[in-house]
Amino acid sequence: SKFVNDKWMIKNGFLNDVQEHKPWWWNIKVQKLNLSAPLILLPEVSCQKAIEILQEKGYDQAPVVAESGLILGMVTLSNTLSSVLAGNAEFSDPVTKVTYDQFSKIGLEDSLGKLSCILEHDHFAIVVHEQMQFNGNGSSFMKQMVFGVVTAMDLLTFVSRSDKK
Repeated sequence: SKFVNDKWMIKNGFLNDVQEHKPWWWNIKVQKLNLSAPLILLPEVSCQKAIEILQEKGYDQAPVVAESGLILGMVTLSNTLSSVLAGNAEFSDPVTKVTYDQFSKIGLEDSLGKLSCILEHDHFAIVVHEQMQFNGNGSSFMKQMVFGVVTAMDLLTFVSRSDKK
């Protein structure tokens, strides 16, 4: 039944938006949100250290990214604390034990309309940018770089502060 759900199709990139009465901001690109660079955690960071870093830097969540650039998921302060307090994780465990591995990604060139569809069901989206990298032998590959994390509050703030059109 997902293929007949336009919002699911838009969110997953199978359909361009077909909404007839779009808000003024619908087609603006995600890059216009002017997101700040995210705090990135490597997978070997302990739960204890992740809690300390998030609290010290004033973040609620951070992407967990392997040194290779592979995005492993998202860690949140509340989930890390509750997992440790419930005994499902130890302070010494790597942060990957409490990482959400199901998350939505959105590109800088995608529309705020697509972002809006994602944020109807997800608390956040990881903003990625694809970058071409070359090996020493000249072969190339595409690598996704985490550009930011966007929440409904970021979208709401943009919409409420910006002038229409």
